Amino acid sequence: MIKKIILPGTLLLLAYGLWLSPDFNQIAAGVAIFLFGMLFLEQGFNGFTGGTLEKILRASTNKRWKSLGFGMISTTLMQSSSLVTVITISFLSVGILDLAAGIGIIFGANLGTTTGAWLIAGLGLKVKIATYAMPMLIFGIFLVFQKNSSLKAIGSILAGMGFLFLGIHYMKEGFEAFRETINLAEYALTGLQGLVVFTFIGIGITVVMQSSHAAMVLIITALSVQQITYDNALALAIGSNIGTTITAIIGSMSANVAGKRLAVAHLLFNVVTAIIALLMLPQFMLAVELVAELIGILSSDTTLKLAIFHTLFNLVGVVIMLPFVNVMVRNIERLLKDDVVTIDKPKYLNEEAMQFPDTVVFAVHKETVRLYRHASHIILKTIGLSSIHVFSEKNLDELFHEHDTLLRYDVDKAYKHHIKEIYSEIIAFISQASFTWEMEQSGKLYWLREANRHIVEAIKDSKQLQYNLLLMNTSENACIQQAYYNIRYQIAELLRDLEVFRVEVDAENEEIAVFSFDVFKVKIKEQDKAMNEQIDKLIREHKITATAGTSLINDSAYMYAIKRHLVDMAETVFVIQEPKSAAAEREVALDDNELTNVLKES
Repeated sequence: MIKKIILPGTLLLLAYGLWLSPDFNQIAAGVAIFLFGMLFLEQGFNGFTGGTLEKILRASTNKRWKSLGFGMISTTLMQSSSLVTVITISFLSVGILDLAAGIGIIFGANLGTTTGAWLIAGLGLKVKIATYAMPMLIFGIFLVFQKNSSLKAIGSILAGMGFLFLGIHYMKEGFEAFRETINLAEYALTGLQGLVVFTFIGIGITVVMQSSHAAMVLIITALSVQQITYDNALALAIGSNIGTTITAIIGSMSANVAGKRLAVAHLLFNVVTAIIALLMLPQFMLAVELVAELIGILSSDTTLKLAIFHTLFNLVGVVIMLPFVNVMVRNIERLLKDDVVTIDKPKYLNEEAMQFPDTVVFAVHKETVRLYRHASHIILKTIGLSSIHVFSEKNLDELFHEHDTLLRYDVDKAYKHHIKEIYSEIIAFISQASFTWEMEQSGKLYWLREANRHIVEAIKDSKQLQYNLLLMNTSENACIQQAYYNIRYQIAELLRDLEVFRVEVDAENEEIAVFSFDVFKVKIKEQDKAMNEQIDKLIREHKITATAGTSLINDSAYMYAIKRHLVDMAETVFVIQEPKSAAAEREVALDDNELTNVLKES
């Protein structure tokens, strides 16, 4: 809806400006070239996200001050708070970041975006910046056409910087030429009226451009040639801070509730900061004069004073709001609650997660863990237990004694409500991934898809097993009861062991080798061998009938299949490893034939 209103309005405004004055062409072209440069910059930095961005974010956001620093440094380097906002929403949507860390990054991004004003006012308007743009464009475009992805990314960054510089040059030249036709300073407003009107103009300019950085460039270049007054420029800068939240709002529309919460936090911070700046404008103007005098800036250099003002009111906003981050988190989470649904739907799979290869893999991984937890609950219910009890520290024998009555559990209904929708969406989401299969993330997605298949197969096998469990649980033959007790016990024991393993890995965030699961594989193979030998012995000693023995053999096979599917799933989902070592470790891990040989030797 917002885009439908903005686009026609922008086109009409541009058409009117071009008709009004030919000199406006140069300003409009400068803005267009500048925004095109920002697109190149974003494309270039996106080229370096694969495989490393997740680690950087994790290491840089585990403390509040680190989140703030990451937002500030990344925005300074990328010269785009919009890109940082999109990245933050993407990673927040898939659970890599929590809301508090996301808010910290947004606070830092607001500080980082002020460096752009310093670069433009301090360098861009003092030297012939177009001279530096040309070499950047030449080398950048040359590298863009290379096959190597890293060279292409570097080329995009160079070309982006070149277009930024060229855009600034054209904007400055355009405003100087435009002054000969129309002097915008004649429309300056003073007092409260000027403050309010130009604040809203600043909001409008930034909403149209969807970049506070581009808006500040436009404001500073206009101020440098006296097309706007210093007082009105201050109000425009305040408005641009509010307008920049449009990127987060639009970006959150396709995100889950976590992304929407961050957009609300971003809007709240920028609006509060703007209100503080408006209410304390005289005090800020006095502070600007003191800082300018302290660092040797001339009182007539209004562009650098505007950069000081832009930094000061954002810094004050961060200092005031930072202690209240936890309060913001609680209130926003209370305001935007998670959706309550009768059929479980994906929590992490959304368009925002598709922004980067890392977030695609992480989203699928998180969703797979959710699917497994639902599946473990269903499997335990088929054997008469619940995950709450099994994943406690209570003795398993005591649990089975307390829950000796086995009731029928509707596996089909549970599958429909808790598995089917998530599983289908995971497969569809993986299929939509647009990056090539040469990338390391593609291999991870292949194994995750296999892991999801193992989860679903384990549920299907548990459904097949449930029929005889219910039938034989009340058998008068003690040997049959004991055999089915062993089947139930072994499934519960494995699920408990896997859960302990999963929690420990999550808590420690440590690297666990793939071949660690050989212990599980050998154990379940030994248990399968022992179970079949026991069944043969019971039949041979006429303690059970051949018919009962056949059922036991089939159900033992279902039990083994359930356990093997769960271990194969966990081997992919619970292991944290370096991508380069994954293939090698999978080759080292024992396959079925090697497991058989190990058992023979033992």
